Amino acid sequence: MLHEDITGRIIRAFYQVYNTLGYGFLEKVYEKAMAIELARNGLDVIRQKPIDVYYGEERVGEYFADLVVNDMVIIELKAVDLLHPNHTHQLVNYLKATDIEVGLLLNFGEKPEVVRRIFTNDRKRHRSAPHP
Repeated sequence: MLHEDITGRIIRAFYQVYNTLGYGFLEKVYEKAMAIELARNGLDVIRQKPIDVYYGEERVGEYFADLVVNDMVIIELKAVDLLHPNHTHQLVNYLKATDIEVGLLLNFGEKPEVVRRIFTNDRKRHRSAPHP
């Protein structure tokens, strides 16, 4: 699997945070805790990394990835009772908008959930503008 070592470390960190904090906090609490735990595990973490979205050559928006790890994995965090398919679509759209190919959707709900998605660069439309 693509970036299996890194995603394995991220998932272990997720369960460490989940087992320590449990569920019921806001996403920002889990974001901060995940950033701390990932850094403790020797990973480079950027919180709220801005990523431009383009339509052709025109910049049409910006979103902020919850966490980007080693410039290789986008992490989208949720703290909801149940993941909705829209959450997964959101993650895939983030992957489409960047050169990052692997994403993890981590839910700190009543039951912890992990969704892994891959969208390889060879499947992405050519982007004329540079992207992070």
